[in-house]
This record gives sequence, C-alpha cells and structure tokens, in this order.
Amino acid sequence: HFFTGKIEEVDCLKVAVLGTDSAVGKRTTAWILVHGFRQAGLKAELVGTGQTAWLQGAKYSMVMDSCINDFVSGEIEHAVFEAWSNERPDLIVIEGQGSLMNPAYPGGFEILAAGRPDYVLLQHAPKRKEYDGFPGYPIHPLSQQIQAIELISGKKVIAVTVNHEGMRAAEVGAACEAIREETGLPAFDVLLEGPAGLTKLVKNYLP
Repeated sequence: HFFTGKIEEVDCLKVAVLGTDSAVGKRTTAWILVHGFRQAGLKAELVGTGQTAWLQGAKYSMVMDSCINDFVSGEIEHAVFEAWSNERPDLIVIEGQGSLMNPAYPGGFEILAAGRPDYVLLQHAPKRKEYDGFPGYPIHPLSQQIQAIELISGKKVIAVTVNHEGMRAAEVGAACEAIREETGLPAFDVLLEGPAGLTKLVKNYLP
C-alpha cells in the first residue's frame, strides 16, 4: 500500500512507543500497555512494526525490515487503519522501531509521519551509554531525543518508560525520579511495576 491520508479518519487515541535505542523494550512496554487497557475493560490493539510482534500474534502488523521503502509509510497507515476500522478500539498502540538518532536503525520517523500518533511514550535505558551494538556511538541525551520527536511530529512525549537493565531493583525508583527532574515527565518501569500507573496516565488522554 502507498500512503493515502486515510489515517486522518482514525478517531481513537493513537500512542506510539518509541525508544532512545534499538532493543530497549519498546515492544514489551507496548504489549503491557495494551493488556493494561484490556484489564481495565477497554479495547486496545497493538500495531506491530517488526517480525517479533507479528510472531507474538499482533493481529495488525507490518514488518518494516522486509518492506520496500516506497511502501513503509503506506503499510504503517494501512495497519493502523485496519485495526481501527475492524476493531473500533479505544486505543491503538504503535510499536516503535530503532530510534530517531540510532545510526543503523532510525526507524521512528516513518512511524511518526505515517502512523500519526496523538502522543508518544519514550522507552529509555538509563544505564545504557552507547547505541546497541555500536561502540563509540554515544546515545544522544534523553532530553534531546524528546525535543527531536516533538519537533518532527508536533506531538507531545507524555511519559518515559524505563528499561532497568544494569540496575538493581532498589535503584529503579531513583532512576525514575532523575528522569522526572530532567524532563518534567512521569517515568514508569512497567516490567517491575505492572501496567496500572501507565494505563491510568494514558486513559486521561482518551477523547
């Protein structure tokens, strides 16, 4: 599919889970948020953008890695539109790929441009200093990545979701507080805390 603009018909809440790096937990957070909404009695669908989400059973998916570039935007739009048209969910969560500034996997731009999320959640690993698999390429600061997303999309990052790799459980609270102080945004480790806090926050943005 080519991009057509039919995405503008989608009137449910759309949230993209982007990341500050590849392999940082975007898909896991996206699933946890979807299940949190479903547990709250609301309808939510995950739009997968990689092969793993598709293999895990995301009904509405495309695989960016195997898609000819001309059709990436159209396939993202089509997957989001089909999820909305067929399911009429309260929430569509769009799985991110790579990160805007990752030198090898800058996959977030097409998701912003074609999926046209209303808001963005940003997955971040505070202890990670260099882009995954690329020594010598330091990860751009969290605040700079938020600014880039908001500049490109015109949409707000509403929370940071934390990957606690390299941290003890007792360190996670302090890491979340440091993110709040740096960015002014709420921070959640949904893998440790479960979906309740993030679900409550996102529910506030329902139309």
